[in-house]
Amino acid sequence: MQESETMIEVGRMNLLKVDRELEFGVFLLPPDCENSEEAILLPTRYIPEGLEIDDEIEVFVYSDSEDRLLATTETPKTMADEAAFLRVVAVNRTGAFLDWGLPKDLMLPYGEQKRELQVGQFCTVFVYKDKYSDRVVASTRLNRHIGLATADYDPGDKVDIMVVARTDLGYKVIVDNLHWGLLYKNEVFKPLNNGMKTVAWVKKVVENDKVDLILSPPKSERFGGVAAQIMTALEAGDGFLPLNDKSPPDEIRRRFGISKRDFKAAIGSLYKSREISIQADGIHKT
Repeated sequence: MQESETMIEVGRMNLLKVDRELEFGVFLLPPDCENSEEAILLPTRYIPEGLEIDDEIEVFVYSDSEDRLLATTETPKTMADEAAFLRVVAVNRTGAFLDWGLPKDLMLPYGEQKRELQVGQFCTVFVYKDKYSDRVVASTRLNRHIGLATADYDPGDKVDIMVVARTDLGYKVIVDNLHWGLLYKNEVFKPLNNGMKTVAWVKKVVENDKVDLILSPPKSERFGGVAAQIMTALEAGDGFLPLNDKSPPDEIRRRFGISKRDFKAAIGSLYKSREISIQADGIHKT
């Protein structure tokens, strides 16, 4: 099946217009398209109440078991051009099938598997649209999709990451669904699990395509954020927090997920602005 000339993004969300209504659903087209042959079916069970001809609606477009394009108002757990951590729900002679939140499971062909998978296992995959068809599939051969482009970041840039694995150095992550990144273990102060998605900040780009990262923003942002957390904790504790600059690092890490150094810098700024007092039993709001 060739990709439509209407530039519908298979495997992604699309804003489409209701073209016509039938017994079993409505057919949708891009807003500026008049070719009814390009219309995509939105089955009746997904039609929101009050939807009329010429109304626009945001839908996810994918192919069914017969390779026909369908639309749904359900949002999948992941989309094309994204990395994800998904559970295997079935295995047959064509490959494994993953739960991505839609009635039709996501296919992981045998040729895209680095190792044999069993039902119930989770795996890190990259989701993409096969270039020979409109079918959206998954791959555990991540190097075919990640780390292929130059990482164009400046120190301090904020990025989205997904944790892939723990290594001797720290945590291997995928950055913005495009690049490989690393969080060094001595700079991680909160639990991280495979598949976890969060934000990080760039320390530097290594060899043009790898990114060293940190989970804390630049100092100017970091201390302000930590200070806000501390003030929120004080409000919740009726103006008292049983931590101070003498508290063990582990207690601070458990409470706020930050280093003692950042905690001390934040309470120091709050003390200088006379928002808190630091006493032997803890911090008091002034």
